[in-house]
Amino acid sequence: MHFVDAKGILTGSGGYCGMNVYRGCSHGCIYCDSRSRCYCFTHPFEDIEVKQNAPELLEAALKSKKRKCMIGTGAMSDPYMHCEEELGLTRRCLEIILTNGFGATVQTKSDRILRDIDLLEEINRTAKCVVQMTLTTYDDDLCRIVEPNVCSTKRRIEVLAALRDKGIPTVVWLTPVLPYLNDTEENITSVLQACAGVGVKGVIDFGMGLTLREGDREYYYAALDRHFPGMKERYVRRYGDAYLLPSPKAKELKGIFLRICEENHMLSTPEECFRYIRELPEKYQQISLFDREEETGGRISEVFQSNE
Repeated sequence: MHFVDAKGILTGSGGYCGMNVYRGCSHGCIYCDSRSRCYCFTHPFEDIEVKQNAPELLEAALKSKKRKCMIGTGAMSDPYMHCEEELGLTRRCLEIILTNGFGATVQTKSDRILRDIDLLEEINRTAKCVVQMTLTTYDDDLCRIVEPNVCSTKRRIEVLAALRDKGIPTVVWLTPVLPYLNDTEENITSVLQACAGVGVKGVIDFGMGLTLREGDREYYYAALDRHFPGMKERYVRRYGDAYLLPSPKAKELKGIFLRICEENHMLSTPEECFRYIRELPEKYQQISLFDREEETGGRISEVFQSNE
C-alpha cells in the first residue's frame, strides 16, 4: 500500500454523500468492476492507495454542511480490507460521523466490520445506520474461488445476524450473478432464504447477471481460464464483448427472487433499496441551535449576551 494526501473526500450533495477512504482492493474478487480502466488507476489495483488525511477532510466537510445527511462508504473500495486492521481509518471516520450527528451506510464483504459494531449501533441510535453486505455465492467452495481473500458467505450471514441483534438494519447485494457459475435456482434460493432468516431489510439485484468492461473483462477471463477451463470460450461465444451479460436463466431466477422477497417482506428493487439506504429521517436533518452556534463560531451566544 501507499499513502497520499487527498484533496477532497466527499462526493455528492443534498441528502446523500459518498466517500472512499481507500482506493484499490485486496479481496481479489474475480469479477470486480472497480478494476475497469474507466476508473483510471495509475497504480496496481492491489497496491492500496490510502487517503491518510481522510478523517481531517471528513471533519471539515461535515462541519461545513448546512443539513445532516447519510454518509456512505464502500461503493468503489471495501472499507474493511486487510489494511484497515492496522490503520483504522474507517473507524476514525465513523467516529467523526457519530460526533457530528450524521447517518452512515457501509458496504462491505468483510467480517471486520464487527470491530466497529459499537460505533454502528450508536450511529443508528442517534441518527441512522445501514450496513450493506454482498452475498453472491452460497456454496463456500465456489465462494473461495470467486471471492478468494474475504470471509465466506456463511460468515457474512453470521455478521448480518449480529447486526440484526444490535438493531442495525441491513441490505444485501445479490450481485453479480455469474452465468454458468452461480446462476442456479439452488444458489439464489439459498442466499435469499438466509437473508430472510437474519431479517434483511432489502435485497439488491441488477437483472441476474454480470457486467464486464475493459480491464475488468481481462481479469475475469484470466480467472476463468485458471479455475474453469473452457468457460471463457463459452462466454465469448454467447456474449462477445458485451457490457451486460445476463444469465441465460435470468427470467426464471428473477421470478424466484421476487417471490421470496415478497413472501418475506424484503424490499426487492434497487430503487426501493437505495431510497431506504440514503434517506435520513427528517428529525435528524435539521440543525439545532447548538449545532448552528458551533458552526458560526459562537456568534449566536454573542448576540444573546449583547441583548442582556
